[in-house]
Amino acid sequence: MQTFIISILVFGVIIFVHEFGHFALAKMTGIRVEEFSLGMGPKIIGHQKGETLYSIRALPLGGFCKLTGENFEENEDVPDEKRFDQKPLWARMAVIVSGSLMNFLLAAVIFALIFSVIGIPQDYTNKIGEVLPGSAAEEAGLKPGDIITSINDVPVENWTELTTVIHNRPNEQVLLGVQRETQTFTIPVVPQFDQNREIGMIGIAPREAIWQRINIFDGIVKGFTETFRLTGAMIEQLILLVTGKVSAEGVAGPVGIIQLIGQSARYGLVYVANLTAVISVNLGLINLLPIPALDGGRFFFLLVEGILRRKVNPEKENLIHFLGFALLMALMIFITYKDIARLLMG
Repeated sequence: MQTFIISILVFGVIIFVHEFGHFALAKMTGIRVEEFSLGMGPKIIGHQKGETLYSIRALPLGGFCKLTGENFEENEDVPDEKRFDQKPLWARMAVIVSGSLMNFLLAAVIFALIFSVIGIPQDYTNKIGEVLPGSAAEEAGLKPGDIITSINDVPVENWTELTTVIHNRPNEQVLLGVQRETQTFTIPVVPQFDQNREIGMIGIAPREAIWQRINIFDGIVKGFTETFRLTGAMIEQLILLVTGKVSAEGVAGPVGIIQLIGQSARYGLVYVANLTAVISVNLGLINLLPIPALDGGRFFFLLVEGILRRKVNPEKENLIHFLGFALLMALMIFITYKDIARLLMG
């Protein structure tokens, strides 16, 4: 239940920011917003204020900002100057891309807050977060929560110092000074030689990071830098995915993302915040792809209009968006099925 609630909050924030981007630019350019909704499906609650209905709907994974004239529908009660399809090309383009731009901005703000309030992870503490089954560490009796204070009577201050010694002593016994709650003792362990990395390994993983905070100005700069870096990395992965150079097995839908949120929540709020920023960038980027029914698909038709200096046939454009939406729903169902299958198979 906790994972579900946190997931709803994460998706809610990301979707709200995206749709608010469309809403704000529509209002700024004088376009009538018929409804601003969080969620999809049947309406749970709604409040009419002015010309806009603000609502919450039953299915939490989604939302929309309904603009008069966006789908070329007729409405004689609304003057042309308040219709989306009657606005200048630049205004329509701005409204379309504003949702994704707000997602990128959200990610930059989250990163900036993490860097300035929590800090940047510099290393990990000596506290063991995980002991791999069947590893030398498990056989020696090490447990999650143990703190390794020394190796061969030499104090270690962080995870890097700890692993450096272990990596350099494959098949050689080392004495680990261990603190377990109020007890301190020594455990002998022999690092196993990892043939792939050619180093010694005992099968432990860290959990607690060592954070170093930076000032707010540097945090903002680094927040935007990290957002640009992450966007570039995602574009690179998309290219590799489309060209078949990487497998699509790692693609996750709502079920897979909820699982990731649950895993992040176990490590703490900062990890949930970081994942929220990553998902926000992902949503912003995916929405800009020139795929029918997505913002990028609508923006593509506006580019064509700008090049041809005339509007694309509304009926043909709506048909293409409808077909694109149907294909996206089919793809989402398939990805969700794969997510559930992976979940059931562990």
